[in-house]
Amino acid sequence: MTSTFAEAARRVQSGDDPHVEARRLVDAMTLDEKLGCLDGDTPFWPGLFDMTAGGYYEHPWPAAQVPRLGVPGIAFADGPRGCVVGDATAFPVSMARGATFDPDLEERIGRVIGAELRASGATYTGAVCMNLLRHPAWGRAQETYGEDPHHVGAMAAALTRGLQTHVMACMKHFALNSMENARFSVDVTVDERALHEVYLPHFRRVAAEGVASVMSAYNSVNGEWCGQNTVLLTDILRDEWGWDGFVTSDFIFGLRDAVTSVRAGLDIEMPFRQQRALAFADALVSGDLELSDVDASVTRVVATLLRFDHVVAEQPPLTVVGDAAHRELARTAAVASMVLVRNSGRLLPVQPDATGRVAVLGRLAAVPNLGDGGSSDVRASDVVTPLDGLRGRFGDVVHADDDVSIVDDADLVVVVVGYTKDDEGEFIDNTGTAPLIGDLFPPIDHPALGSEAPYERPAPSGRIGARAPSAPGADAMMAPGGDRSSLRLSDADEQLIAVAAERHPNVVVAVMCGSAVLMPWVDSVSATLLIWYPGVEGGTALASVIAGDAEPGGRLPFAVPTDPNHLVDFDRTATAVTYGLLHGQWKLDREANAAQFPFGWGLGYGAATIEAVHLADDGGSIQVELENTGDRDTSPVVFVHAGLDASAHERPPRRLVGFGRTTVPAGGRASAVIDLDWSMLDVRLEGGWVTEAGSYSVDVGLFANDPSACRLDVERG
Repeated sequence: MTSTFAEAARRVQSGDDPHVEARRLVDAMTLDEKLGCLDGDTPFWPGLFDMTAGGYYEHPWPAAQVPRLGVPGIAFADGPRGCVVGDATAFPVSMARGATFDPDLEERIGRVIGAELRASGATYTGAVCMNLLRHPAWGRAQETYGEDPHHVGAMAAALTRGLQTHVMACMKHFALNSMENARFSVDVTVDERALHEVYLPHFRRVAAEGVASVMSAYNSVNGEWCGQNTVLLTDILRDEWGWDGFVTSDFIFGLRDAVTSVRAGLDIEMPFRQQRALAFADALVSGDLELSDVDASVTRVVATLLRFDHVVAEQPPLTVVGDAAHRELARTAAVASMVLVRNSGRLLPVQPDATGRVAVLGRLAAVPNLGDGGSSDVRASDVVTPLDGLRGRFGDVVHADDDVSIVDDADLVVVVVGYTKDDEGEFIDNTGTAPLIGDLFPPIDHPALGSEAPYERPAPSGRIGARAPSAPGADAMMAPGGDRSSLRLSDADEQLIAVAAERHPNVVVAVMCGSAVLMPWVDSVSATLLIWYPGVEGGTALASVIAGDAEPGGRLPFAVPTDPNHLVDFDRTATAVTYGLLHGQWKLDREANAAQFPFGWGLGYGAATIEAVHLADDGGSIQVELENTGDRDTSPVVFVHAGLDASAHERPPRRLVGFGRTTVPAGGRASAVIDLDWSMLDVRLEGGWVTEAGSYSVDVGLFANDPSACRLDVERG
């Protein structure tokens, strides 16, 4: 028998208005059914016990189901670097994929992650993590794409397109969530220009892409918690941007006042029946909560479910999870993401047949190191480590954690250093959250929400396998993580590099990390690669790059300074912070501090140069002519930066307005057409956007402040 919801979904697919159909469904609901759509379907205490026992990685989390009418609700599972349910394909972390500057590749990755999520029972994912990298010490930097709003928006939109071929996607965390340790307590003050010109353009881009949902952030903005912030959730998101979807809270601590959150525009409290289940019945009786507000939220949820019903209707077989094609895409992404920041004397690539012994140093060479152990964790059991990959490509490979004597009879030395989930990642501040428990958690003996509440733990819905041994802290749901206290490697890592460089002339350093690392040692070694947290095929990718089977494709999605004091201030314990117009490369440029490695920096194995540029008549794109005088094909990224030197307003000297990757054959030429987003240069004043008149300088180069960039002037306004 066809359900009421299914009939409505069929009409929507035939062209009927989803909101009209949703209102009919909401009108048919009982009050309890309506209220049940505004929070998770799992009772709080049994759900919390399940989640902390590993359930987060075993099954999706349901909400907004109305079985009587056939309303399917949502089934949430996370996924920034892959499906977190079961034994899935772990891709390189988002920051690594940001370094590819390849939206087409990111859309393909989104399709695969979406397919694995849907095969594992999810219909809704929080995979689109896209807060701006304001400072590289941010613990969850690895979950976003970089420091530039245009770049982050383009990559996140691509991921959204891919995901939403299989599941509903959620962009998060809305908004200004760029520090970890104090995320439950910090209030971010931001003025209109910084908010709209710096910290929201990428969200606006993904909203325009048609993302199904938004997840609010834990922090407060301008004095109001994001989960109940009317300015963010209604005035900007819905009224100004015209976005059509539903808003969920971040988990457990995502809102502070149940009634206020509904009025502000937050639709579903996730992931449990929690504060709203305790408050709403009485609030409706007292008049603190209007039934019209409830109906409006439920209608938004149901309308979105109707629009995406055809997307989630088809569930791929579980056999697609982790299959060979998905792992091959993970390898492709890892190769495309690795950034060769130094290659003295063109040491790389080396020929395996002409290379004798390879000495591999470092504790991280021999353990899976996939990144954060929190909500983005992908529990893959079959991970190719750097050592595995090198042994599979080179004939004679020896390894030691720190015994540098093994380098003495080697032809090549590879030193693997960097961070793990213990050093950076998601962080639960028990001290900061403990005072909230009494206010936000239901009584443990509550008959419907307490520890004895009826609850049948869902059966694992993913492909479950034994997890491989990994970097420290891997078996805990939440490793120490948090914001970094330093942008340098550990003393032990820097010492290992120094000793290896003293004893051998051919040293390659491979750095595992989630964002910028200061490298005062970089000139002492022949080659340095940022390999990030490179996913299940990271070792294979590293070996293929070193051997020259593939070119390292990555370019830095942030600037690496020479001095951390050249960046914005970062206090990971702050309870109040002000976000301004400048950070990263923009701040370095404004204050005339040269970066050690600028935004967009990265070396390939070819020798590409930009020979000419041609602006389209309508100004919407630019055609770039490139030449490669090298003996290998190469795939450079072209960056278009623009600015108004005579501006009446404070602004970055240059902002990114376009980028594109193309392949240039050895000894040949190629052209690329790059779309330009001039809105990145508009100024937000008194609630509106202003295009300042003047002659804008445009630089077309291979990285920020490229001295060989082609330059032109464009009149605007």
